[in-house]
Amino acid sequence: MRSDSDPEVVLRRATAPDARPAADVWLRSFAAALPTVVSPRSADDVRGHFRDVVVPFRETWVADAGGTVVGVMVVNGDELSQLYLEPDWRGRGIGDLFVGLAKERSPRGLALWTFQVNKPAHRFYERHGFVAVEYTDGSGNEEREPDVRYVWRP
Repeated sequence: MRSDSDPEVVLRRATAPDARPAADVWLRSFAAALPTVVSPRSADDVRGHFRDVVVPFRETWVADAGGTVVGVMVVNGDELSQLYLEPDWRGRGIGDLFVGLAKERSPRGLALWTFQVNKPAHRFYERHGFVAVEYTDGSGNEEREPDVRYVWRP
């Protein structure tokens, strides 16, 4: 829940200076939400990927709270490929805002992957009308972690 002392959160397109803080949000969120999943990339690799690929070449959005990046979302066509929030900022409606924006950007539908162990993400996406359509053993992802594909159709 947002308190009156929290700064207003604004969703905006990421720019080059946002790459490092967005990557750091990704790193902290991944570690908090997925403690049993081993990332195949080092923190420096993640930061370089955000700097060199994600921010300049993907539709990357950040949640900005008073000049601080507290969330990141990447939409790649009809794929919601990233949605990560600062752990302390979860439960304040930012994810809801991001999903609403993603649906606006891809009004014919969206798909995404999430790990099978991430039950809070399953509940979150299902609450937003996404339906699980495929489960894998993880052989197709970098982490080699069983995952699930969700699809939303309007």
